[in-house]
Amino acid sequence: MNLPLSIAMASNPRTNPLHDGIVKPDGIDLMCSAIFPSEIFWRQLKFADFDVSEMSLSSFLMAIDRGDDRWVGLPIFTTRHFFQNWALKRTDRGINSPADLKGKKVGVPDYQQTAALWTRGILKDEFGLEASDMEYWMERSPERSHAGAVGFQPPPGIVINQIPPEKNIGTMMASGELDATLLYIRETNLVDRSTIDLEAHPQVAPLFDRKTEGARYLKKTGVYPINHATVIRREIAERHPWVILNLFKAFAAANEYADRMRMEQMEYYFDAGIVPPESHDAIAQSLTRHGIKANRHILEAVTRYSHDQGLTSRKLSVDELFAESTRDT
Repeated sequence: MNLPLSIAMASNPRTNPLHDGIVKPDGIDLMCSAIFPSEIFWRQLKFADFDVSEMSLSSFLMAIDRGDDRWVGLPIFTTRHFFQNWALKRTDRGINSPADLKGKKVGVPDYQQTAALWTRGILKDEFGLEASDMEYWMERSPERSHAGAVGFQPPPGIVINQIPPEKNIGTMMASGELDATLLYIRETNLVDRSTIDLEAHPQVAPLFDRKTEGARYLKKTGVYPINHATVIRREIAERHPWVILNLFKAFAAANEYADRMRMEQMEYYFDAGIVPPESHDAIAQSLTRHGIKANRHILEAVTRYSHDQGLTSRKLSVDELFAESTRDT
């Protein structure tokens, strides 16, 4: 008889094979819930709703640092982005470069969330902008935020204002009450409440040239930032230690399936001459591998950022984040 496990994860090409039952972990029946990540993390941190779930990497680091041992980490990384490309600015505030954010009022859905952590770290490393150079306005309420769920307090020198419930990042950007936002979530869920399409607003624009910045950053640093890891209840991992690698293998198989499907679709473009054949090898390269070995340099960067920005009291070691049986993955 298979072990039934509830799992919450967003839907994307790397998780859909598990949602759809195309890939199944050996000995496990997954009961999948496709939920927006912001809500997953809050529900897990606050209520421990699921046996297995995606988890904000930043919040997971903070939980470990605070002695919250409810979870065992798995080096399964479901999403990556160049998060600096998510930052938006008002075009009437003289923000012509990232350094111009100094002294500005900047929105964040949740100060501690991983996307904001990465963006602040990149702004410091690449452009010399300290986290304390900006004044933050946070959308999520203490009752519905990741920060509230882990008891986060602002680090010394960081000013975080609470956006009142009748407003949100979208309305404050549109009205000019904010100068910029490190990221913008326009998605109906239990914790986020912005609805305005800022991308269509005539006085709002991306902080970076999205066509070039990600490529520039990856070429320089070799880092494709990780957003989410995966966690499993500790009592399940200790009672059934075999589930850890079985889940890891299933996610790796789902990732490989997504890669195959991508290349099958791309064959049409190669055959039609729309994509030149010399691009084949580059497109075939997988950019989203799971495991510690392939991602250690990225994990070293995010643990450094977490400590540098005062979210964790020390720089956590990569090996203490994940189940011992996964350290050779």
